[in-house]
Amino acid sequence: MEEEKIEAAREPLLSSNQGSPRKNKYALGCGVLASMTSILMGYHVAVISGAQKYMQEDLGISNTQIEILSGIINLASLFGSLAASYTSDWIGRRATITIASAIFFVGSLVITFATNFVILMVGRFVTGIAVGYALMIAPVYTSEISPTSMRGLLSSLPEVFINSGILLSYVSNLAFSGFSVNISWRLMFGIAAIPPAFLACGILAMPESPRWLVMRGHLGEARRVLVKTSDSPEEADARLQDIKEVAGIPLDCNEDVVIVPRSEKNKENIWKEMFTDQSTPAVKRIIFTVIIVQFFQQASGTEAVVLYTPRVLAKAGLKSDTELLGATILVGLAKLGFILVATFTSDKLGRRLLFLLSAGGMVISYVALGFGLEIIDWTHEENFSWAAVVCILAVVAVVMSFSIGFGPLAWVYSSEILPLRLRGQGASLGTVMNRTMSGVVAVTFISLYEAITVAGSFFLFAGITAIGWVFIYFCLPETKGRSLEDIEMLFE
Repeated sequence: MEEEKIEAAREPLLSSNQGSPRKNKYALGCGVLASMTSILMGYHVAVISGAQKYMQEDLGISNTQIEILSGIINLASLFGSLAASYTSDWIGRRATITIASAIFFVGSLVITFATNFVILMVGRFVTGIAVGYALMIAPVYTSEISPTSMRGLLSSLPEVFINSGILLSYVSNLAFSGFSVNISWRLMFGIAAIPPAFLACGILAMPESPRWLVMRGHLGEARRVLVKTSDSPEEADARLQDIKEVAGIPLDCNEDVVIVPRSEKNKENIWKEMFTDQSTPAVKRIIFTVIIVQFFQQASGTEAVVLYTPRVLAKAGLKSDTELLGATILVGLAKLGFILVATFTSDKLGRRLLFLLSAGGMVISYVALGFGLEIIDWTHEENFSWAAVVCILAVVAVVMSFSIGFGPLAWVYSSEILPLRLRGQGASLGTVMNRTMSGVVAVTFISLYEAITVAGSFFLFAGITAIGWVFIYFCLPETKGRSLEDIEMLFE
């Protein structure tokens, strides 16, 4: 019987492949609203890349302090992601998204009116907490609200909006660079305080996650949400039955409100299931996979490209602020464009193929970038134009490769392979690993390239990404077209 279940889990969900069902506009709208906090996250992470020069001139802060300011937002997000795992299970996914928006608003104002490094640190730390909230809750909510036919599309939305925020931050850097030094960087950060106020209103129109509603015993409300967010009534019924089974609720129960078994609400039991002998081999493999995928997403070094693009391009030969910030916008456009490619193809091509293409492309691009920078260093010629062009194209290729796979699909894959009972805590663990590595890359990149050169840094990232490609090839099963509740069987 157990073997039959495993074999059934290996077969894609047929109902999602029969014909081409119309996209569920209600589910799409919910996914878009839930992912809007990701725009703020991307904006705050990347805006410092163009603002740092003006902050240094205005407040007299050092390169080391810039490294700290760049990285603290990622390290602070650890606290946010852990807190979000509890609030999302305690007060719901929707309320947790509201909290993230409020924290973004406060952090933006603190940074805008900062007068010294300490206040800047406080503002970036507060914003980092909001980043942790957004990183954890947006993928969880979108995966739980999505019909099977759209799960890849909707679960990619947070990463699409993160990159939209990154692009907007680059545009902001260029737009406000013409103001006086003490005003320009404040405008770059201050404008980010406006969207959260409007986002809070939009969140009120969102339904709560049907999986959270079932875990709280609100079956009637969950049933109504599933009907709206499924491709057919039959799929809604099937999704509800799957969730009830995981929650320990009798499948023939048709009450609107029930009492969920206590063990499903007990956080201590959940942590024990993940990290003690109580856990099954499948659960251990899933948790390990989530953590390692998130490790490679950031250890591959793209955070260095996002945060320090102007510095890297300056090493490649670009000189003026307009050239540097204009080229940065080109990088942002490439990043966003290929995120959209991944978003609309992941449900057709599958996660595994895009992961492999992404990691392979990054390795090749990093090697090309490293050799281009080495040639410029060897020649010491400011007008060695063809090598500079190679470097610029290689930077664009790095972000394109990252965006077609590792960028969006690390979150999609992590959220969909986690069983419902472990999803909040498991997602927070993945986010902790992601933000830890992101912070490490951010706070060490300047020191790293001063020690082993910029080219050497990118050769190092190429080696790490190559190891990630091997891990993907041997350890990641395909999840395209499978129900969330059946995916656990893939790891048996």
